[in-house]
Amino acid sequence: MAPGDLTDDEWFLIEPHLPLGERGPIPDLRRQFNGVMWRFRTGSPWRDLSS
Repeated sequence: MAPGDLTDDEWFLIEPHLPLGERGPIPDLRRQFNGVMWRFRTGSPWRDLSS
């Protein structure tokens, strides 16, 4: 877990409010969510997100 990533308790509160994918749960949704939060927290461009 990287600095600034959601804790297990935070993820437990947020996950039920996120939509399901067209064919069920989205793989690595927590990782994607952390990436979006990092982007908005830092103001960095999308291209600076690590894969």
